[in-house]
Amino acid sequence: MQYKFHLNNLRIAPRKVRLVVNLIKKSSALSAQARLKFQNKKAALPVLKLLKSAVSSAVNNFNLSSENLYIANIFVDEGQKLKRFRPRAFGRAGAIHKKTSHITLILEEKIIKGMRKPKKKISKVIIKKEELPKKEAVIIPKKEAPKEIRPARKFSDFTRKIFRRKAIG
Repeated sequence: MQYKFHLNNLRIAPRKVRLVVNLIKKSSALSAQARLKFQNKKAALPVLKLLKSAVSSAVNNFNLSSENLYIANIFVDEGQKLKRFRPRAFGRAGAIHKKTSHITLILEEKIIKGMRKPKKKISKVIIKKEELPKKEAVIIPKKEAPKEIRPARKFSDFTRKIFRRKAIG
């Protein structure tokens, strides 16, 4: 089952956050935390905080084990832009767009072989070769129907011109 967690309106540009997020995609939650701790990017700290929060929520609310959790998907979308203005020459103003990010984290639980329910065993019946009945060869005669031979089609000159070309149009 998938568990979604969000971090909205992070005041770092999405392009910069994606650099960090792409490092931990499809990895286990614990190894992703270890990788983020030593990442030398500003965006690593909020992503690590989101991941820790998501793991603790999954453990407390859904009774999952933190060792079995892995990041199924994590993606960054663009949030609102904060619009600011910088004074320019001749009394004009230049627009500044301060970008924000929305991070969505999807956790899943790994299914370990020992955790699965055991399958029902199907008993196989062993038959020795001696016990098998011998098959008799039965020859079924084929019915031969008389085939009608059609005369070959004759194409007109127009059709030959059309279908001789590589491209029609």
